[in-house]
Amino acid sequence: MNKKLQMITSILAACLLYACSATDEQASATVVKEKVPNTVTYSKKIDWPENNAKFCEAALDHATIQYDGFRKAYTDPKKVPRSYSQGKPRLEPMLGWTTGFVAGSFWNLYEHNQNQSWLDTATEWTLALEKNQFNRKTHDIGFIIYDSFGNGLRLTDNKDYEVVIVNAAKTLMERYNPKIGVTYSWSWGTWEFPVIIDNMMNLELLYRASEITGDPVYRKAAISHATVTMEHHFREDYSSFHLVNYNRDTGKPNWKQTFQGIADDSSWSRGQGWGLYGYTMSYRFSQEEKFLDHARGIANYILSHPNMPDDLIPYFDYDAPKHEGTTLYRDSSAASLVASALLELSTFVEGAESERYYDAAMKMLRTLSSPAYLADIGENGHFLLKQATGNFPANDELNASLNYGDYYYLQALNRCKAI
Repeated sequence: MNKKLQMITSILAACLLYACSATDEQASATVVKEKVPNTVTYSKKIDWPENNAKFCEAALDHATIQYDGFRKAYTDPKKVPRSYSQGKPRLEPMLGWTTGFVAGSFWNLYEHNQNQSWLDTATEWTLALEKNQFNRKTHDIGFIIYDSFGNGLRLTDNKDYEVVIVNAAKTLMERYNPKIGVTYSWSWGTWEFPVIIDNMMNLELLYRASEITGDPVYRKAAISHATVTMEHHFREDYSSFHLVNYNRDTGKPNWKQTFQGIADDSSWSRGQGWGLYGYTMSYRFSQEEKFLDHARGIANYILSHPNMPDDLIPYFDYDAPKHEGTTLYRDSSAASLVASALLELSTFVEGAESERYYDAAMKMLRTLSSPAYLADIGENGHFLLKQATGNFPANDELNASLNYGDYYYLQALNRCKAI
């Protein structure tokens, strides 16, 4: 199958997967004429403390109240609330890639309030995911297991969680190709060996497995994946492609594309966040300077981008304003992800650079806590953040609330408290 036909077939498969009515990314990107979403609602204004630590404490208190309603509204851990859009929640089955984020959010809230009831809730929703340690259908086992069991281990030192994490790492290693040096992503479509930038997030599972077992094989695979991704996913300006399709025989890229952004040569904002977070985390575990330098490059690209809005909540794609007729949806999930990564990155550098990352992260968090983005108590299906974008080309989860957006918002607030 030639390259052009293979790309078309892959895109059609994705459209079917997401119930997309268009046949390619460009078609779905031009059907909407409004320049800004016309369904944005504003919440009540909250007078947050000026002190950053006290602000983060107060925002977590607010989130605790909202998520108390969340856990009462969604009582079945086997039906995980993935998103909330157009007045309805979207529930995901236990094997879905976003299923670990709700348990992770409960752990984030327990970290804040140290309340037994939140420990019980986090534990219940975590244990419900246990069978995913052997889930061979997804590369996102890292998201699923580490955000749940990983946080549980961090906060409780429950040794039973170590077993699950190591088993999950072994499962993920089955997707690792030592010739190419990366783990492959999607098992659907007609790509030969697809690797998406999101995979950087799943490396945390591998790094932690080596710490638990003392076996360096997981850590070596994680470092290899990060190194190869650094070489092939990123352009000279530190923007990234979403997907690189590798040749299994040569280990070289067949082609590159931006599957959830607006165009192959564009910069999908959440993808930039995955990269920033992934390389910051990789430096934390490996202490390899090349990963720190790469994280700094991505951070500077994001913060210096001419299309970054003044409030630092990015459009779903940094290049979206270049495409006439495109609705300029924001992505609050990208902002919360970047804010969390920037806070950690600020602790790895010094002086003015550290202050720049910290200040940008705090501005993002305060903007996310404003009426345009933070839901009123009891509203919005009990999710926290509004104005997130799931998959623009597929017309899926636009101007929505996403459970991973909430997760990284809560994580960032806890990191703010700890700095």
